[in-house]
Amino acid sequence: MIEQLLLAMPMAIIVIGAFILMLLSNSRRIKLDRLNIVAVFFLIISFAMQYYTLGNHTSTFLFESVFKESFILDDFATIFDLMFTAGAILTLLINNDYFKSRQYFNGEYFALILFSVFGMMMLSHAHELVTVFIALEIASISVYVLVGYHKNNKISSEAMMKYVILGSMTGVFFMLGTALIYGAVGSTSLTQISSYVSSNNIEDMTMLIVGSTFIMITIMFKIGAVPFHSWVVDVYHGAPYPITMFMASTFKIAIFAIALRLFIVNFGPINSFWTEILQAITILTLIGGSWLAISQTLVKRMLAGSSIVHSGYLLIAISSIGLGSELAAPAIMFYLIAYFLSSVGAFGILSFIASQSKRQMHYEDFKGFASRRPYMAIMMSIFMLSLAGFPSTIGFLGKFYIFTSAIESGQIFLAGLGILTAFISVYYYFKLIAMMYFYESDKPQKNFPFDISTILIVVMALLVIWGGIGTSLIPFVPGADGFIDIAKQAISSLK
Repeated sequence: MIEQLLLAMPMAIIVIGAFILMLLSNSRRIKLDRLNIVAVFFLIISFAMQYYTLGNHTSTFLFESVFKESFILDDFATIFDLMFTAGAILTLLINNDYFKSRQYFNGEYFALILFSVFGMMMLSHAHELVTVFIALEIASISVYVLVGYHKNNKISSEAMMKYVILGSMTGVFFMLGTALIYGAVGSTSLTQISSYVSSNNIEDMTMLIVGSTFIMITIMFKIGAVPFHSWVVDVYHGAPYPITMFMASTFKIAIFAIALRLFIVNFGPINSFWTEILQAITILTLIGGSWLAISQTLVKRMLAGSSIVHSGYLLIAISSIGLGSELAAPAIMFYLIAYFLSSVGAFGILSFIASQSKRQMHYEDFKGFASRRPYMAIMMSIFMLSLAGFPSTIGFLGKFYIFTSAIESGQIFLAGLGILTAFISVYYYFKLIAMMYFYESDKPQKNFPFDISTILIVVMALLVIWGGIGTSLIPFVPGADGFIDIAKQAISSLK
């Protein structure tokens, strides 16, 4: 029992911290800076405990006598938990200046971040469909509220309402799918579903296939795949910069955590059924996302459109899994890390700039930025190059592994289309770089500010470069091969 409690402590610490922050938020004596420190403290403790347990245990069900097989602990879930807590820590620390520059933030904001992280952690550990739904709703509802946190801003309120309504509709699809699967299997346990799928012919599983397709619709909506993408650009635009960062990086990773568990293990024997459907959605997502990104004038909306394209790259690897590619699943985890580092850095710089301004940033606002903020311009260029997949960045290797898995599985057309859209992305990413470097600025150059926000942004930029060219020169810092090995270890722990 004691061992089970220790294994559950990382999740417990997060939810305890969330409730403590709710209580502290009622005090007018405690400033936002201190509440931020309290939230980061709980996240760091949870992160340290997760890191300590990584690789030190075999797959086990948490409190099996009470919850049966609802929660599983394995290296796969732990890797994702580390990314969730790291994403929340970076969101809170990098955006510290932004919090102080906006009067509408209060203590409940930090509690909502921790509740969302708790839901994501539940999602990565969930081994039963009702538990998956509860975890998904905990994480999603927290994000819904965070999107509309600036309640006096009409754009923010509109974005929240659109996200809530569409998100609730897709939640209904998930529950309907769960009901159909229960009707076919007689259980919502992923173990029982896996056994049922393995012991029956595909012709005899019509109800299960329809139910799992409904669940897939929910997943496609959450990652912003076309044609379930209508909310993405408007919601990213309306949300405050810290929330856009949190959604684009951390929340998207959470959806792929459960998608991979379902697709690799539970629906593994029949996942080829969806191959053609996934390929069609992938094509639409790559083309539609590229069109949206090209047509934007606001930098935030451009990054929102490009996030759809990155979902398309990940879908290439998802369909490759169904066609037998062994590299596809580790490639997805590596790409999630690559996109996480690049998007957090890019949104971190936008948030830092926005903390000194009250308006949305267009491309034109970056004219001469390299003259005003040369060091910031260098780091933004690194993140844009990584998102575009430029060599010597972690984004390049992420795309390389994705396209390699596509070729390995025989999806030559999707690999070619992915490469084409990567070339197209050079236009809207390099457009920002051109604005920064190819225009003069009549504003004086500013010194590089040294605080926690800028230091973390520098660290993100260095990690992006290290992930692209790093080797084993520093034994305790993994390079690209190290990340892939960790991903393979996590995938092998699935059951």
